[in-house]
Amino acid sequence: MRDEQVAAAYDARAAEYIALIGSLDQMERADVALIARWRDETPGSLLDAGCGPGLWTAFLAGAGRDVIGLDVSAEFLAAARERHPALRFEAASVRDLPFADEAFGGVLAWYSLIHLPPDELPAVIAELGRVLAPGGRMLIGFFDGPPGEPFAHAITTAHYWSADALTVLLGDAGLAVVHAERREREPGAAGSVRPHGAVIAERRASV
Repeated sequence: MRDEQVAAAYDARAAEYIALIGSLDQMERADVALIARWRDETPGSLLDAGCGPGLWTAFLAGAGRDVIGLDVSAEFLAAARERHPALRFEAASVRDLPFADEAFGGVLAWYSLIHLPPDELPAVIAELGRVLAPGGRMLIGFFDGPPGEPFAHAITTAHYWSADALTVLLGDAGLAVVHAERREREPGAAGSVRPHGAVIAERRASV
């Protein structure tokens, strides 16, 4: 799915999305703990790739980290800038990042790659890896299921992935998975009831 289509779909329902999962208090504690762990173990500046209304960008910055949020949705970016005026947010696609090679110590892609067509994911992972410094870490959150299989997401078509499938793609991009998890969502949790998956991958040092 093209960036314009995804942006339009989220723009149309941005207020609804923000009301449902726009606050840290609405997040599962396990999600918060994982992202906090990744943040604290990851050196350097951080990129929140697909930042939405800036929830996780603010969480990262709240720990004193230098962070940039990036998204294709104009409505999300407007909300992020209004809610967090001291932080930096950029309008850009994960397909073509406006940053130099090795610019960040960490890249967070929290459920922000789910709408990519499966055949485009390898190139996007390589692009995210391009801006990651050697020794830096990438955290990807996703819906766990048959890799690449589409499903009717509340906003627009999304795709399942698995830790095993992502491990291969990340390896091809020069990153080694150092953590993988799968868990069922808590009953009544905000957002989807589909199983959660996440991987943390570290960029190998250049030889």
